[in-house]
Amino acid sequence: MRRFLLLAALIVGGCTQQTQLTITDRLQPCTGDDTPTDALCGTFKVFENRATKQGRQIDLNIVVLPALRADAAPDPLFFLAGGPGQGAAKMSKMIREMYRRVQTDRDIVLVDQRGTGKSHPLECIDQDDSLKVFMETPESAQAKLKACLAGYDADLTQYTTTIAMDDLDDVRAHLGYDKINIYGGSYGTRAGLVYMRQHGEHVRTAVLDGLAPTNMRLPLFFPRDSERAFNLLVKDCESDEGCRAAYPNFGERFRALMARLEKAPATVTVTHPRTGERGEVRIDARLVANVVVMVLYSPVASALVPAIVERAEQNDFQGMLALAGLNDSGGEPNMSAGMQLSVICAEDAPRITPDDTARETAGTLFGQYVMQMQRDACAFWPRGSVDAAFYEPVSSNIPTLVMSGELDPVTPPVWGEETAKHLSASKHIVMPGTGHTAGGTGCGMRVIKAFIDAGTTENLDTTCVAGVRRPPFFLTPAGPDPRRGGTTR
Repeated sequence: MRRFLLLAALIVGGCTQQTQLTITDRLQPCTGDDTPTDALCGTFKVFENRATKQGRQIDLNIVVLPALRADAAPDPLFFLAGGPGQGAAKMSKMIREMYRRVQTDRDIVLVDQRGTGKSHPLECIDQDDSLKVFMETPESAQAKLKACLAGYDADLTQYTTTIAMDDLDDVRAHLGYDKINIYGGSYGTRAGLVYMRQHGEHVRTAVLDGLAPTNMRLPLFFPRDSERAFNLLVKDCESDEGCRAAYPNFGERFRALMARLEKAPATVTVTHPRTGERGEVRIDARLVANVVVMVLYSPVASALVPAIVERAEQNDFQGMLALAGLNDSGGEPNMSAGMQLSVICAEDAPRITPDDTARETAGTLFGQYVMQMQRDACAFWPRGSVDAAFYEPVSSNIPTLVMSGELDPVTPPVWGEETAKHLSASKHIVMPGTGHTAGGTGCGMRVIKAFIDAGTTENLDTTCVAGVRRPPFFLTPAGPDPRRGGTTR
């Protein structure tokens, strides 16, 4: 068996000889349909309660995308997923395509953080595939979460970021790596910062994309930050001749739509955007607010918002529901709500007072609607212990590329700017015309690759950043005005 595994590793290539031997002792070629055919898979067992080292154990799911070069660099890239609640290993096919340039020279390691993916997932999946999902109320959402909570075979106080990053370092050692590079996106930036603080001696470089630092207090500033992103959308529409002509006074019209639906929700006949079911749905301001905020994550999807709002003014909400189902392709979900709440309710919620919430939501367009489920659930969700030092800014001299999307509705540039102040070897890049996480742009990936290769932010070529801009608005059902230039991504 050992000879077969070694042969498999030599065929796919990618590690130094020492790492090849170590990895093939511990992993084997993946066989599942959800992983690339040339990847290596395995698990690593940890105690759920790392302090007592007794009781329940968790098999952490691992996928390694071996480097393509035989003389690859010895330091891999560890990808830290967002959410919180996403499983990194479950994203292996997508990561392989996005990070192929990085994989040329080094392994990419994906570990499903405890509570996510296939690492004892704390899922809370709604099996209802009908139009009723669009009419979920805060009360029904809480009932569903309480039912999931009662069914978990887990100590939910053991799923905080600090514990998970000690898991990650155990995986690093288990696979035989000394120095590693880390990429964290969204919540993954918090995980990355915590790893840098706890195990910085093993970090060669760090890419932090869409900062959600430990002192962010999710979701306190989400209403403020999402409204900022919406206002930028309105401003850019008004500054665009075609959008301004097609959708005059777009901002005021959207606010009027929200006010109307707040007073009198509309009951309309629609077709489910994926299943084709036809029936009546009650459309209220809460649904519209959550759809629009979700869409603001992606400038490509945001280009549709003015047209969708115009149709909604006429009580045509079919396009709105299509946007609501944008991330629902019918595939296997990759967001563990139980893990998400175990992180937010332990690390963020205890530092938010009712006065804080009232102050930050007052007068905002989305404040009373967005992330209401998380806010309400933290009243009954078990909370892990978090040391006061967790909230101190992470100070480090590790070479760090900090990235922010100019239009990001949840982790806007202000968080990256504040974090970078404490990272002495960092460079903060704000990607124009870009939403949540900047690494998804072609320019962002080129900069990430150059940074990891160089191992320093000094003399880093970021000239491509100036060419990135918001995608053009949809002015007709066929799309943008064809006379407009394309978008450099």
